[in-house]
Amino acid sequence: MNQNNNYRTVYSTSGDKKNSDPPPRQPEPIDPQKIIVKIRLESKGRGGKSVSVIFNLPYNPAHWTKITKKLKSFCGSGGTFKGENIEIQGDQRQKIKTFFEKEGFTVKMAGG
Repeated sequence: MNQNNNYRTVYSTSGDKKNSDPPPRQPEPIDPQKIIVKIRLESKGRGGKSVSVIFNLPYNPAHWTKITKKLKSFCGSGGTFKGENIEIQGDQRQKIKTFFEKEGFTVKMAGG
């Protein structure tokens, strides 16, 4: 073996945390009176099928997962919570608006 120190380390398991992942995000408290829920209708990239998307939600996956379940039942439609958006199948914007207003949120419709 060569004892020369002119070599550069390409990979190391030394535990150096320079490039480690950021700490996990903490869920934000949900206060319906301070949150504006935005709803839009999307159909691009979905095989021509319409999907109502609730977006711009504060980070709190546990809360939004529960709300998604209630909302799907209220609309009588399928849907999912993905990332920071709730997606409900079909053009359900009016039902979604009614649901969120009953929950105490301010609702804005986005798009035409």
